[in-house]
Amino acid sequence: MNIFSFLNFSIRKITCQIFKDFYDRFQSVIDNVRFSFCRHTLLLCFLSSPFFCLLISNTVIAQKITISENGDTLNKINAKGKKIGKWVIDVPELRGEPGYVEEGEFVNGEKDGVWRKYSTVGDLIGLEYYILGGKAGVQKYFDYLGRLERVENWRAYNPDAPYDTIPIYGTGNGEIVSFKIVKSQPYSVKDGKWKYYNPETGALVKTENWDRNVLILPDEPQKSVANEKPKKIDKTPEMLEWEKKNRGKKGALRDGQTSY
Repeated sequence: MNIFSFLNFSIRKITCQIFKDFYDRFQSVIDNVRFSFCRHTLLLCFLSSPFFCLLISNTVIAQKITISENGDTLNKINAKGKKIGKWVIDVPELRGEPGYVEEGEFVNGEKDGVWRKYSTVGDLIGLEYYILGGKAGVQKYFDYLGRLERVENWRAYNPDAPYDTIPIYGTGNGEIVSFKIVKSQPYSVKDGKWKYYNPETGALVKTENWDRNVLILPDEPQKSVANEKPKKIDKTPEMLEWEKKNRGKKGALRDGQTSY
């Protein structure tokens, strides 16, 4: 039995003990009642009372509570059925994609703040940031040796801004032709620079520019000027004539004049 199973068992045992103690005290009160009819009536009232239902529900909830190694309560659900507090979620392998474990905070059923992703053997493979359930800002992803592979930028819904301005793109050229003000809705879109790295060398491999889920243009790698060959200039007939007349003459200078 591991520590989580032991703590879970302990919570159930304590809850059941509380219920048993209360029931024993209530039974002693019933035993003092002289008439059998009255005793049965009191017992029926207790079993149908909200307090008894609360005790039973607490016992059931205690069976679902998870306790971390440092004593934190994990994977809680509030009375409305929404996830709250710290959660650790085990995501299984799906369609060839490896499984992983993610941990972070839920606020009113939505991911919020920093979330960490780990491989199934415990390696940190991702650092994500959420606002109201949507990715926001910089997200970083690593290989299984902790080397940086990708940096993403996301734009999320801002609850402090009731309206938002979105660009309207033209057809074919991808240029912005106008802007439109709309009422903000919860969303999360790619926005800003995305950078891809070679994890072995750390070199930047590719950069993409995103504007609210629209890929603008991939950045072209800059060419080295030192490797460029000089552009060949075609000579005019006048230049060829001057070179013919002054071939072998020292100190000959072009004065811009041509013969007619």
